[in-house]
Amino acid sequence: MSASIRPLVATLALLLASVAAMPAQDPPVHTAHLELIHGKPVVLVMVNGQGPFRFVLDTGTGAEAFVTPQLAERLHLLLAGHARVGDPGSQEGQRVPVHLLQSLQIAGADVEFNLVTAVEHSLGPFDSSCQGLLGFPLFRDYLLTLDYPNQRLTLARGALAPDGERLVLPFRAPVGVPTIPLRIGSLPVDAQIDSGGGGLSLPAPFASRLKFATHPAVSGRGQSLSARFPFDTAQLATDVHVGVYTFKHPWVEIHAGFPLANFGSVPMQNFALTFDQKSSLVRFDSARRTFSPAAPTGTSQAIFAAGEWQTPGTTLTYPTPD
Repeated sequence: MSASIRPLVATLALLLASVAAMPAQDPPVHTAHLELIHGKPVVLVMVNGQGPFRFVLDTGTGAEAFVTPQLAERLHLLLAGHARVGDPGSQEGQRVPVHLLQSLQIAGADVEFNLVTAVEHSLGPFDSSCQGLLGFPLFRDYLLTLDYPNQRLTLARGALAPDGERLVLPFRAPVGVPTIPLRIGSLPVDAQIDSGGGGLSLPAPFASRLKFATHPAVSGRGQSLSARFPFDTAQLATDVHVGVYTFKHPWVEIHAGFPLANFGSVPMQNFALTFDQKSSLVRFDSARRTFSPAAPTGTSQAIFAAGEWQTPGTTLTYPTPD
């Protein structure tokens, strides 16, 4: 090697060594404000460069997104076909239009989703100030954190690690909605994590196996995508366990028309929840380990509230192109 080349080689070696010694860049973390309307998380969304519009972030919806008929007409959204949507356990469902959104961006978070499929469907009365829903499958490539105490949405890259089902629980999502194991007393039950739902609700057949501190009584009417139905409320004589967390003798809603329990937006408000869809894990973070929910009052969407509420619990099936 000539003398003139040796300094150049030495310089390159030093540069390579300095690059190798540089710390790895952390993946970007994107945050946005969560507004809570009737206990449900709501974000501002740009659709095809227009907006912003209010969208409920609904982990109980198994579609990427929903848009109201009014928004679909206003934005002249491209019709991609039709699909059937229904409630958990429903046989038929409704045939509804499906639109293709060229772009969707959550205000405040520097993340853009492209070519999003959006079901056209009206929202319930509690969501009348919103123009759509963001469903759980939309966030399949991110760690999604719904931090209720700090009213913050976070999207990041990475993965959760199991911890023996203390704070981190496994979930399954056969219809695009995360479902976790709960324990009520000594009995296990599967429950959907549904930020678009109300309180902690139980299917009637399972509730018949439990002991109650108060007698179940009809307290109001619920509304799903395809039906309206009465529901009972009662106080359990036992505790509900979610990993290391305990809800002491909570009041619950009892439904005859749904096959799964539902862990809705009100009990979720005690936590920052992080979902890892690639690993099928969800982490519950709270400064407390024990909760003592109060009895329902009035017709607000409190945990076990009387009155009327909507639970989409949406499944999306049978897409049919036009």
